[in-house]
Amino acid sequence: MSKDVFRLAAFSALLLAGSCAAPGPDNNAVTTVDPDRLHPITVQPDYRVAKVSYLGGGSLAPEDSAKLDRVVQDYLGRGDGSLSVSVPEGPDSSEANAYFGESLTQMGVPRAKILVGTHPVADGDRRVEISFVAYIAHTEPCGDWSREANDTEDNQPMPNFGCAVQHNIAAMVDNPRDLEESRRLDDAPDASRRAAVMGHYEKGEVTQAAKNSAEQNAPGASIGN
Repeated sequence: MSKDVFRLAAFSALLLAGSCAAPGPDNNAVTTVDPDRLHPITVQPDYRVAKVSYLGGGSLAPEDSAKLDRVVQDYLGRGDGSLSVSVPEGPDSSEANAYFGESLTQMGVPRAKILVGTHPVADGDRRVEISFVAYIAHTEPCGDWSREANDTEDNQPMPNFGCAVQHNIAAMVDNPRDLEESRRLDDAPDASRRAAVMGHYEKGEVTQAAKNSAEQNAPGASIGN
């Protein structure tokens, strides 16, 4: 076979392969399917509130103590912004605010994130309200079988394409707001340490913290060096 005949055969094969490409709606282009567009994840605020009874003298009922612990764990895991404490107006409101402020701090809530205040007593309800805003990721249910599975002449995916993956992402994401915007580096608790390490790196200096003699002589101290 001559070189010219070989080139003609190869060119014909390429044309044949190209003619089999899946056409789009305009029969001219292949459509790229974006699961984010077909099955978008929406992020919505969710206001969460719990009420506990303050007994005075720095104590809560056992069931309310457990409820407070659950609220704090929920806030630390899902909360966004501040944790608000509102105690009923009265002579012991200052004592209650001090108690909850100190208790929440000991439970791991940053003091700067705790907001305390009072509210008027309504219908004799003197419980303390603890609230915060969390964000939840939501996706519409899967199961769109409006198109026949064997209708593949245009080589387009089924309407359900990517739906299960989108549901998994919505269920697994640690902070749903990350799907809408990136976090600022300064919001992280180790921002100052990161800045120091980056400064050393840019100057060509050692980035790890210096060890004292006791740490250098400790068993396993050389691991990771």
